Amino acid sequence: MTTQAIEGACAFAWRNYMLLHSGISEDDDRRAALSCYITSLGETGEYDFGLLQVAAVAYLKNLDGLHEDGDARRAADQALVKCLEARNAQSTTADRKGKRYDQQDF
Repeated sequence: MTTQAIEGACAFAWRNYMLLHSGISEDDDRRAALSCYITSLGETGEYDFGLLQVAAVAYLKNLDGLHEDGDARRAADQALVKCLEARNAQSTTADRKGKRYDQQDF
C-alpha cells in the first residue's frame, strides 16, 4: 500500500489543483515537485493516506503562495504536524474517556 498511498495522495491533490487552476497542464513542473515531496514523506515512513493527502494539498497551496519549494515543504510539514497533534489529542481524550468508563463500570 505504500506506493499506492503516495500515488493516490498525489493524484488527489493534483486533480483538485487542476480544478482550481484552469490552464495548468497535466505535466506541469509543480506536479513533479509534488510527487518528489510526497515521496520524500514516504521515505521517512509516513504512509497514512489521509495525512499524505493533507500534506499534498498544503504543499501545492503553499507552493503557489510562497513560490519556493523549500518554503512550501516547510509550510506543508507544519500543516502535517498540526494534523498529527490534533489526532494525538483526540486519541488521548478518547483514552481518558475509556478509562473513566472502565472505572465506573464496577
